[in-house]
Amino acid sequence: MQIQVIFDTVCPWCYIGKRRLEQALALRPHVGIDLVWRPFLLNREIPTEGIDRTAYLIRKFGSEARVGRIYGAIAQAGESVDIDFEFDRIDRTPNSVDSHRLIRFALRNGAGPRIVEILFFKYFIEGLDIGRQDILQEIGERAGLDGNAIDGYLNSEEDIDFVYDQNNRAHRMGINGVPAFVFNENMVISGAQEPQILARMIDAALAMADAA
Repeated sequence: MQIQVIFDTVCPWCYIGKRRLEQALALRPHVGIDLVWRPFLLNREIPTEGIDRTAYLIRKFGSEARVGRIYGAIAQAGESVDIDFEFDRIDRTPNSVDSHRLIRFALRNGAGPRIVEILFFKYFIEGLDIGRQDILQEIGERAGLDGNAIDGYLNSEEDIDFVYDQNNRAHRMGINGVPAFVFNENMVISGAQEPQILARMIDAALAMADAA
């Protein structure tokens, strides 16, 4: 069965959701799963060079105290899936378009979905600015991709429209927050759901397919 993961690379709940989905798949080892990663842009208005993270979060949530409470809760949720968020290392909130492009490039060129995990780790654990093309080139090379090929790709306009089109597609589906998971094109659930819930969604989607 197919599971589409609609996500943004700068979304901490998407990192948690990825780990919880992996736990759900481990609960259903007999099910063959085709994972499809779909771009979503939480911060479409952010300029190409990104924006100061503290200023961005205060503008979004209202105060440093509220930001601290929100991200404290996210950090606690991350610990439950072995993610030790290092939010203090992050100086900038990046524009995520190029990171989504790198994922698409990697999937087409044999790097596999591990590129998603590497991007999350580099941003949320090491605090690297994944909006910078030189950082993305290093990440791609770590995943086994050719650096010159990545450089040429990121300096072109290839797949920029694809990222925006996928973002628009998600909104047309009624998805306004991520992560979201689409099972066999006909069942959707949003949020970093617990593994047991995602496993039940897999069961329901299989049952629906069998009944068709």
